[in-house]
Parts: sequence; C-alpha cells; structure tokens
Amino acid sequence: METITSPQNPKIKRLMLLQQKSSERKREGLFVVEGSRELQHCINSGFEVDTVFYNSALLTGDIKSEDTLTACLPANVKCYEVSEKVYEKIAYRGGTEGVVAQIKTRNIRLEDLKLGETPLIMVVESVEKPGNLGAILRSADAASADAVIICDPLTDLFNPNLIRSSVGTAFTVPCVACRSDECIAFLKARGISILTAQLQDSKLYYDTDMRQATAIVMGTEATGLTNQWREAADAHIRIPMLGMIDSLNVSVSAAILLFEAVRQRNIQNKK
Repeated sequence: METITSPQNPKIKRLMLLQQKSSERKREGLFVVEGSRELQHCINSGFEVDTVFYNSALLTGDIKSEDTLTACLPANVKCYEVSEKVYEKIAYRGGTEGVVAQIKTRNIRLEDLKLGETPLIMVVESVEKPGNLGAILRSADAASADAVIICDPLTDLFNPNLIRSSVGTAFTVPCVACRSDECIAFLKARGISILTAQLQDSKLYYDTDMRQATAIVMGTEATGLTNQWREAADAHIRIPMLGMIDSLNVSVSAAILLFEAVRQRNIQNKK
C-alpha cells in the first residue's frame, strides 16, 4: 500500500481542489468526507467510495485500525496511508479520526423520492450558509423526515462545510436540489400541504394541522420566502417572538417546526 509523505503529491492536490471548489466537485463527480462516522453513514446509505486517505496512528472511533478500515470498504477502493504532516494538511478540522475519503456524487431527483402515505418534508429556499443547511439536515434526520428539498440552492449539496455540520446526516436523509417552481408542482401533484414560515398573514405554528402530508417551507433569514411560495401555500405559519428580535436562525426554526409535526403525529398515533 502506497504511503504519501508530501503535500505536493498530485493525489493530495486533487483532494484539496475537491474540498475547495464546487466546480471541481461537479467536474469530477466526486466530493470529500472526513471522519469515520461520516464515512460509515456514507457507505450505509449506498454511496460509492472512490479513494481513502488515512493515517494509522490517528485512526479512532469506529475505525481504530487499518484492518477495521479495510473491512468496511469494498475491495476495489483505493487506499493510501499519509504521513501526519500530510493529514494535517488535508483534514479541515481536528479530531477527524484519521480518515478522509473521496466519494462518488449521487444526485437524487424529485421523482426518485420514496414517500410514505403522510410524508413530512422540509423545504428550504435559497439558504446560503452551508452550516445552516447541515443543521437542518441533522434536525430532519432526528425528526425522521422523508426528505429535504433545497430550492434554488446557493451552495452545492456536497460542500464540505455542509457535510461536516450535518454530522453525516447529509447521507441519511434523501436530499434533492431543484427550482422552486418544480418543487411546488411536485408537492401540489401529490396533495402535500404546503406550510410557509413567514411573519405576514400567518397563524401560530402549533395551531396548524401537521398530521397530514406536509411540506414545511423556510426562506432566508434576510429576505424570507419569495412570493411564488407565499402564493402557493396552503397555510402561513409563524413561531411567536416574545423578545426584541423578530426571527430565529433558520436552522433553529426548522427544528422547532419539524418537531411540532412529530408531536402532533405522536398524539394522533396514540389515539
């Protein structure tokens, strides 16, 4: 097994380009994952691993040795041990458990989504910060949402910051990127109730029925939702603001609304 000791190695340069540039990720059809937990989520969700870089002295978590690393990977995956100096160069954060991997991109379309009888879907429009999107995916996984749909995205779904902040849930929750008009048509065709989070002309979120097939739609913190979503909505909902500010971080709002849907559905199931 080849050991890489120089940050100038072409394989390392390629890896770093994938980390840094969305255009490279799209061109190569590859993205980067750090950490054993994230890698395991990736594999368990059916993503194909292309290349793995690791440092045996730093392997921790579920992957504690070269043997456990190779045991969890398909036989055709390329593996390279890297020196600690090189690993420090390619690891974005500390404590990434000694493993960084290149994964083949898999793009899911709206028509690929497998929805239950009363799906719960989180829709976000033009949310720019990868950290917010990652946190929303984490909440969607915890609430067992059927999907997250990102409309008119301003960041790609395989941005390393998004994957890191999602703690691997970018792979456990079906995630689709599309235009808003495509999403609206998709939801309407399936009879899924569209609830838009907005301050104007809205009622309190806990007074709104979320037991039926529901899509909760969030906009940006700066400008909120565009008019096409407001006009397409079946109901407008809001979270009461009792202090001096008039809104919460979008990922916090998403978590509150998702778990209100969970609360209502749990009560219904107990009847």
